[in-house]
Amino acid sequence: MTRIFLAGATGLVGGGVLALALADDRVTQVVAPTRRPLPPHPRLLNPIGDGASLPADAPWWAVDGAVCALGTTRAKAGSAAAFRAVDHDYVLAVAARVRKAGARRFALTSSMGADARSRFLYTRTKGEVEDAVRRLAFPSLTILRPGLLGGDRGEHRPMERFMDMVLRVAGPILPPAARISPAATVAALLLEAAISGGDGTHIVTSAGVARIAAQGRS
Repeated sequence: MTRIFLAGATGLVGGGVLALALADDRVTQVVAPTRRPLPPHPRLLNPIGDGASLPADAPWWAVDGAVCALGTTRAKAGSAAAFRAVDHDYVLAVAARVRKAGARRFALTSSMGADARSRFLYTRTKGEVEDAVRRLAFPSLTILRPGLLGGDRGEHRPMERFMDMVLRVAGPILPPAARISPAATVAALLLEAAISGGDGTHIVTSAGVARIAAQGRS
């Protein structure tokens, strides 16, 4: 039986992970800190606070596996520094705390093109945090690098909606790496890695996500 830590439970992917985890009989408890309370559930522990205010010595950091589905954009965060605070600093803090408390498996949502040497802020930050999490030496580390996420965010993002429409129409003729990454598939892969991920570091690319999603439809 497994205790899971979930960072980013109110996002598109994180919300999917939360729903799957609470429905999975292998999961005894989900620890999901959020700024606003989540709907109560018998197997949900929901500490309230943001990344800076969460107590580093809280006993609930002690879990078997963790999923990090945190992520924002520079535009949404308001500045490059604010973006990095979420996508690098908070991600790394979560990883370091659960590792210190004994977590053996960590599943991280990154991005297609993640590269610490990238000239672009978004992909450079994703690459840098991947490298930093690797240095924590989790026995099992799974990194997902999805492309454009498919799913209902509940937000008004006209450009993403337009790209989603274009990629859905063109999907059958596109190479797997360029197809939409369904948020439900990403969520399922993250949870499975946190529960039963094998030893070593595993990278799942956008092409891999697309192939797994296609298998699920067949």
